Amino acid sequence: TELAASLLSPTDGSYELEKLGITYFNQEFPKAKEYLAPDAFGPLADPAGPAEAMCAHAALTAALYGALAPKLEELDMHELYYGLELPLCPVLAEMERAGMLVDRRALADFGILLDGRIQADEALIYELAGEEFNINSTQQLGKILFDKLGLPPVKKTKTGYSTSAEVLEKLRPHHPIIDLILEYRQLTKLNSTYVEGLSKVIAGDGRIHTCFQNTVTATGRLSSTEPNLQNIPVRTELGAQIRKMFIARPGWVLVDADYSQIELRLLAHMAGDEKMIESFRSGEDIHARTASQVFGLPVEEITGELRRRAKAVNFGIVYGISGFSLAQDIGVSRQEASDYMEKYLETFSGVRAYMDRVKEQAKKAGYVATLLGRRRWLPELKSSNYNLRSFGERVALNMPIQGTAADVMKLAMIRVAARLKAEGLRARLVLQVHDELIVECPQEETEQVKALLTQEMEGAGQFSVPLVAEAGAGHSWAQAKG
Repeated sequence: TELAASLLSPTDGSYELEKLGITYFNQEFPKAKEYLAPDAFGPLADPAGPAEAMCAHAALTAALYGALAPKLEELDMHELYYGLELPLCPVLAEMERAGMLVDRRALADFGILLDGRIQADEALIYELAGEEFNINSTQQLGKILFDKLGLPPVKKTKTGYSTSAEVLEKLRPHHPIIDLILEYRQLTKLNSTYVEGLSKVIAGDGRIHTCFQNTVTATGRLSSTEPNLQNIPVRTELGAQIRKMFIARPGWVLVDADYSQIELRLLAHMAGDEKMIESFRSGEDIHARTASQVFGLPVEEITGELRRRAKAVNFGIVYGISGFSLAQDIGVSRQEASDYMEKYLETFSGVRAYMDRVKEQAKKAGYVATLLGRRRWLPELKSSNYNLRSFGERVALNMPIQGTAADVMKLAMIRVAARLKAEGLRARLVLQVHDELIVECPQEETEQVKALLTQEMEGAGQFSVPLVAEAGAGHSWAQAKG
């Protein structure tokens, strides 16, 4: 019932049985926790139990089946539910039970290293400020930066100066203290969230058993909680250090496979843009090709910086980014960023036509959908508020792409889990993060698992451009990711 209800109304956020009773039948039911033990897999708190409450929930479940199943059929989500979401449940359950092994000693040593760097940054910040203060206090930091050091205030709030990351980024050129504060924040967050946070959730078997949530995001992407393993920094050396803490058991390895640019590939397919399709079919570097088109230079003359800007434009288009946001991301003027986007859409005219078509269809239908039929309702498109309408348009552009990528990943997980069992391998799926799957396997199965992962991920959908997955292996998550 939870999965069905989330497909039918993906932005509700929670789908407890009692809430669904009110939503669909306008009837209140006793909360399940009133008669269940805290451990969801444990026995009833009272073996006799409040029988009436239990019977009411059983009746509610049956009634919800009668209400939800026809709606799934009516909205063409039968296959999405029975062929994707339900078969994924046992796969996720097995992954949660398996967990990932953590190197406790290395994690503790990393914490000591972070503590040392945090203390060093603190000392330098105090020296540059000319006094000691609470760096974590927005008000105290604001007084140091703007009143004492005389830096130009970027933004004010009701309680004083803003010292958000966005504000500090703009102040970088004005004083060396800013770089230290940003680094201090990153280090303290890593220490509290990962070193201290992960240490608290290591189970008796030495492994971390995250919970995979598949009813949280409106796009259908899985989320990870208790702990969240999906927001470990990707592009930083410190993020890589955290990944070193996740290891395979002795005699085993971790195999990591990652989809290459899946969202851009799906954009090419869904937009039917011939230039983009040809780039992916020929195996070109899509970011270099985009840079060549946008900046009017041969591919061989494209610098790393120009490629970085083109990459930001590519993904900005997927996420419905504005010229203002793109300008901030790549450090150019708003006009320059808008010009980049306009040149991009002139080059890839199929993408422009697709964007116009999706927004128009969404306004008429009131929703957008993935290729597998997952829907996202968009009442914002009819709002009289400009900001709400703009938000609705951005969602209309990116949800079909992000959602289809999420659906493809779920299909890949089902295929990989089934194939591992079919071939009698001891390997098992242990983690999914964004476009990445991780399998733990005995060393002797490494090459077989790498090939299997790649084949099943690349075969999870048939599109006008090939899906590409790249696999690596190593003792730790960092080594496997390469």
